Amino acid sequence: MTDKSKIIGHLAAVFTIIIWGTTFISTKILLEGFLPVEILFFRFVMGYTALLLLYPKKLKVTDRKHEPVFVFAGLCGICLYYLLENIALTFTFASNVGVIMSTAPFFTAILSHLFFISEEKLRLRFFIGFVCAMVGIIFISYNGMKFTLDPLGDFLALSADLVWACYSLLVRKISKMGYPVFLSTRRTFFYGIIFMIPAAWVSDFRLDLFRFTHSIYLFNMIFLGLGASAFCFVTWNFAVRELGTVKTSVYIYLVPVITVFTSALVLKERLTALMGIGAALTLAGLILSEQKAGKK
Repeated sequence: MTDKSKIIGHLAAVFTIIIWGTTFISTKILLEGFLPVEILFFRFVMGYTALLLLYPKKLKVTDRKHEPVFVFAGLCGICLYYLLENIALTFTFASNVGVIMSTAPFFTAILSHLFFISEEKLRLRFFIGFVCAMVGIIFISYNGMKFTLDPLGDFLALSADLVWACYSLLVRKISKMGYPVFLSTRRTFFYGIIFMIPAAWVSDFRLDLFRFTHSIYLFNMIFLGLGASAFCFVTWNFAVRELGTVKTSVYIYLVPVITVFTSALVLKERLTALMGIGAALTLAGLILSEQKAGKK
């Protein structure tokens, strides 16, 4: 791997996290007129359509054993992860979910080490960085508020973390198959949408496209569908291919930082000194985790 490709991989990861860190605003707006499963279904259908139009070439699987990997990637990263996260938010506090979801790099690193031992070597710096980042994220998320556990909601959030870690490993495996990133991402979207259909069927899902005549709904769905889904999953999967699962996953630490500053800019929420300290600790944890956390 050349230094140039590594730099591009880091830039792709940072760009993806910046977008993902701002999606909560669009989701919050859309929840006024859509159910969580409706938002997921529409955004990924839109994302799939965009990838199909941008790269209409058909993906030809070279080995039958590859297809199940795409199936499970769609199930984990496109369907289960988002459903578990959204359901968790209905049972526990958003601050709890934010902190728990930020532990995803830890689980990803452990699984990567177990299944890709030859290339994903963990060092003490990674664990020190993890603790540092988590302290910073706790400062950001709670900011003086009382910490309260909710067993069911917190368990669902933790389950989403484990599902994302599995997705990260599957993406790494797909990257080694040699398929174009656009085509492999589109294939995982396809299976993710298929798995969403049962969830939509048991809920009060409404097709009701008339809702998109409201420009604010249309704009935010386009942002989620084209930006956060189609484009960002491509850039994230590219980063995983170039950097590996561990180095890419630690950028997830930045999501709460991006969210806080976006809230201040867009929603005019107040920044505090504790949040500033938390952001600094989180960035320090990211830097520590990135150092010597990848290949031997």
